[in-house]
Amino acid sequence: MNKAQLIAAVAARSGTRAEAVRAVETVFDVIVRTVASGEAVSVTGFGTLVPRHIPARQGHSPQTGQKITISACRVVRFRPGVRFQDLVSGRRPMPQSGNCIQKDPQRRP
Repeated sequence: MNKAQLIAAVAARSGTRAEAVRAVETVFDVIVRTVASGEAVSVTGFGTLVPRHIPARQGHSPQTGQKITISACRVVRFRPGVRFQDLVSGRRPMPQSGNCIQKDPQRRP
């Protein structure tokens, strides 16, 4: 699924295409700005985006075999939530309707 397909799916469930575009782009903008500033973004049931610093290290060129220095960089790591993993792996059945990552209602004894 690409961004246009995501917008179309959100529009089908929530209203107009313009509202869906605004919602999807706003969510992505907030996520990117937050992670770029060094903070993690955690969505319960979905997962966590965590910025990581990779220090400089020694590597080798596969073409020449010479040692090279690989610069330090920042990367983003995504850790899927337990519910997301369970749905993808088939350990939990996908609900026919509603929000699939929403917590189950608490059962009273």
